[in-house]
Amino acid sequence: MLRWLGTVLSPGGPRGRLTILTYHRILAAPDPILYDEIDAGTFEAQMALLAAAFNVLPLAEACERLARGALPARAACLTFDDGYADNERTALPILRRHGLPATFFVATGYTDGGIMFNDAVIEAVRAAAPGPHDLTRLGLGRHDLGAGGSRRAMVDAVLDEVRRRPPRERAEIVAGVADALRARLPGDLMMTSTQVKRLSDEGMEIGGHTTNHPVLAALGEAEARSEIEENKRRLEDITGAPVRLFAYPNGKPGRDYRREHVALVRQAGYRAAVSTAHGTAGPGCDPYQLPRMSPWERRPLRLAARMLAASALGRRPERV
Repeated sequence: MLRWLGTVLSPGGPRGRLTILTYHRILAAPDPILYDEIDAGTFEAQMALLAAAFNVLPLAEACERLARGALPARAACLTFDDGYADNERTALPILRRHGLPATFFVATGYTDGGIMFNDAVIEAVRAAAPGPHDLTRLGLGRHDLGAGGSRRAMVDAVLDEVRRRPPRERAEIVAGVADALRARLPGDLMMTSTQVKRLSDEGMEIGGHTTNHPVLAALGEAEARSEIEENKRRLEDITGAPVRLFAYPNGKPGRDYRREHVALVRQAGYRAAVSTAHGTAGPGCDPYQLPRMSPWERRPLRLAARMLAASALGRRPERV
């Protein structure tokens, strides 16, 4: 029944639309601080339904078929952003179990022991002692982790202040937060080069995501070009294979990247790129600004319903 309804709402051929899902971490177990991340049990259930009811394609193949109007009905792709170690450790076995391909967009500045700025804040706050914490010297105010204090609320407040800063300034502030909270940060959250290579060897696509995950719109042209091109070269060194796909960090059109960054991605030799604009890709969609959807619904049937509804509506996604 779901496959029949899906074919009606998401047909193939010249009218075909492509739904691209965005994941980040796949946690071994639910985490109250990371409540917006998927855990392994939920991911397994979602993948079982997608394998049964959708035609899940490698992203590069899907882009080529979209361009020539040859998508199958119920076409979907799976993508993972940033390069977390649990992508290889937890997600890969589940993907293999269900015979599903995926694309992993890796920010190479954090491989082999690095930690992304947002995770540094999360883990520093996680480790902080209960009670008041004064971060005013960093321009981040005062926070109370007392009986009613929320660690996630503190995380969100700090990240709202630092996420759009230039990479070097951002790194200095985040290091100051860890120091002020007396936190020892983990060095195993992101993939090693060996894990990235294993994903590639297992037939998964590896895509570019810049070196340091900056907001490209906050950089000058030379720095943005370097972030895009050096990341691509490093990934090709690791995998020994061409890297053809790119994901804009943060990814909101006009806010996080602009038209000149689309041009830089094309000039770097990428064949397609994804944003975080919400929607599905249809005929005439810019291959360098493909929209995606987040799997907010934990229940597989609700996720499938939202995917099919978005495909049926066929709204033109935001782009620059």
